[in-house]
Amino acid sequence: MRVSGGALAGKRVGCPAGIIRPAMDKMRESVFAVLGELDGLSFLDLFSGSGIIALEAASRGAAFVEAVESDPKKRSTLIENVEGAPVRINCKFMPVELYIKRTKLKNFDIVFCDPPFIYKYKEDLLASIAKNGIIREGGLVLLHHPGEEHFELNGVPLEILDEREYGRSVVSFYVKRKNESHTRDNPS
Repeated sequence: MRVSGGALAGKRVGCPAGIIRPAMDKMRESVFAVLGELDGLSFLDLFSGSGIIALEAASRGAAFVEAVESDPKKRSTLIENVEGAPVRINCKFMPVELYIKRTKLKNFDIVFCDPPFIYKYKEDLLASIAKNGIIREGGLVLLHHPGEEHFELNGVPLEILDEREYGRSVVSFYVKRKNESHTRDNPS
């Protein structure tokens, strides 16, 4: 795999041991084309795997990037892959659900979620991201999932903006709606 654009375009990225479903090149290029300039934004990559999505964000100007991966077999490859990024990519090694509950970092501008397709708790994941302040008001949550899955987010302050199909998978783009009880802090 290679980083598809930005300052690191063409950088080779290693593939870790264990089960992995790396984000397709065309899907990554398309998603980042939709996102546009990331200069100064904060970016959270959940279910990071090789770190390719975190690298794409850093390559395109994100000011703060964090990658979360639970599989210990992917640890050394993820750390090696993110070395030399234009900004330091913080790597956290724990289950995503635990990270969302425990992190002190809040109000990311963009959260990218690429759970295993067999992961059954995608609706709960979206709700947890929105309700725990992980994403700022007006921020984007992207979820890569099988095309046949559809989500009911009743009572969750996320609104679907767009869906892009890539073969048999889809990336759904959600925006966090205004929530009066939410304060604005930037991760750092």
